[in-house]
Amino acid sequence: MLHRFSGEVKRQQIITCRPAPKGLHGKVSEVDSSAYEGILRARAEYLTTTCIHGGEQPLPYGATDAPVVLSTAFRFDDAESAALAFQGGNEAWIYGRWGNPTVSHLESRLAAVEGAESVAVTSSGMAAIAGTLLGLFSAGDHLIAPVAMYAESARLLRERLPRHGIGTTFVHAANPDDWKAALTAHTRAVYIETPANPTLAITNIRDAVTFARSHGLLLIADNTFATPFCQTPLALGADLVLHSATKALSGHGDVVGGVVAGSRLLVDRVREYTVKGLGAVLPPLSAFLIERGLRTFALRQEQANRTAAYLAKILHAHSAIEVVHHPSLASHPQHELASAQMFAFGSMMAFEVTPMGGCDALGTGRKVINALRTATHAVSLGDARTLVVHSASTTHSTMPAETRRAAGIADGLLRLSVGLEGAAALEQDLLGALDAALAP
Repeated sequence: MLHRFSGEVKRQQIITCRPAPKGLHGKVSEVDSSAYEGILRARAEYLTTTCIHGGEQPLPYGATDAPVVLSTAFRFDDAESAALAFQGGNEAWIYGRWGNPTVSHLESRLAAVEGAESVAVTSSGMAAIAGTLLGLFSAGDHLIAPVAMYAESARLLRERLPRHGIGTTFVHAANPDDWKAALTAHTRAVYIETPANPTLAITNIRDAVTFARSHGLLLIADNTFATPFCQTPLALGADLVLHSATKALSGHGDVVGGVVAGSRLLVDRVREYTVKGLGAVLPPLSAFLIERGLRTFALRQEQANRTAAYLAKILHAHSAIEVVHHPSLASHPQHELASAQMFAFGSMMAFEVTPMGGCDALGTGRKVINALRTATHAVSLGDARTLVVHSASTTHSTMPAETRRAAGIADGLLRLSVGLEGAAALEQDLLGALDAALAP
């Protein structure tokens, strides 16, 4: 892709790094903390240079950071160059909905981090998801998706896409036989989300790719929970990877955006439909903020991943916790799979509280949240702050109760997005909240 920040046509600068460190390969258990910390350090060491320099474009004025170009329209030198631009014959900027230098710079940077040929950024994560599905599929097409997934993604597939004639069959992603049973003559893609929100269920990406290829389907993966720090689905064969850039990629809770990464052919189709056609444009200032957050992404993820694994082990041993959902634990049903396909286990976790203090599971979950002092009760994830939500009454309350239960979302489940606070402070906060919930 040609980039035109300074007005001259210049090619993207390619940042090369030494070979990526290998994944976990089943060698790390929840008790092997020193080995896991070494793996996290190696992953951060590898990825940090790419996060700072990867995909950089030549910038005007000798700037080291991309200028925020707020202009909605761009001047043409003459009528001939304007006509050529509208015919796609040159690389001139035309109009803010069609493209912007600050946004283009971010797309180039994200492509380097995700290992993608091309990236399109959108106004939100849901714009990336909806725009991809609407941009690639038509009335009469059919999709296969997991029953355990982000509630708004599920609602899009369950309620909104059918209005456009696009149907979906929800399956248990851990069971390939379910995929086969869901297959129809009109199936066009498999959509996966791994780890799943909020249960941390893991989908075997290689199996999903093999299934999709054998039936001529696209494989689309939501990688928001894992992030490129923990997992790179494109390297495993996925066709497109989606992110909410609102989350860990930006990492500071101050900007909303989405990412579509993959081949230039597919990404260009999504960009044409979603950004240019529907107008789901990422503002230039938002692009600047996401790019700024990207520079510290690997270091932030190293810290958050380390703390999450520590807290998972602490909570797993607590008598007031029925189950902890985090793939670092050997008790996680897909621990070995996560070890095989991920670089790290992630900063997201969930745990289910035992009914106590005279309350049912729903009431106990609320009591725990109300007693927290360091963790912040708020939606979203991937923030510098640790964020906690009670999924059944907030983020997944739009799911029908039977669907929620089928997805494994218990009434007492709390989702924890581990931030950058000290591990000891978070441990004290969580244990104190559990003690408070024990009181009648």
